[in-house]
Amino acid sequence: MKKIVTFMFLLFLCGSVHAQVKISKSDCSVTVNGKTFPLSGKVKIVESFPDIKVQIVESFPDVEIKLTDSSWPKCCEWKMVESFPDVKIQFVNSFPDIKVKFVNSFPKVVKEKK
Repeated sequence: MKKIVTFMFLLFLCGSVHAQVKISKSDCSVTVNGKTFPLSGKVKIVESFPDIKVQIVESFPDVEIKLTDSSWPKCCEWKMVESFPDVKIQFVNSFPDIKVKFVNSFPKVVKEKK
C-alpha cells in the first residue's frame, strides 16, 4: 500500500510540474501557464526565469522560426536583442514548452496546441 501511495504522489508531482501550453496560429502566440506571449518580435536568451522554455529540433517542431534583423518582425520571426525584449526564452534539452526548428524562409506555426 505504501508503494502505491508513493507512486501516486510521484505521478501527481510529475503532472503538476509540466507547464500547460497553448499555441495559437490565429494570433501567433503561445500561452504558458495562463500567460500569453507573442511568437514574433524581440527575443532575449536567458539562463533563468524565462517566459518560454524552447527546445531546438530538426523534426516534428511546433513552430518554425526565422531569425531576422527587421524592426517589425512578422509571425514566427524573431529579432535577437539584449535589452527590452518582448519575450525571454531559455534553451533546454528536455521538458520544453515549445519545440522550434530554425528556417531560412516561410516561418510558421506547424501545429496548434489547445
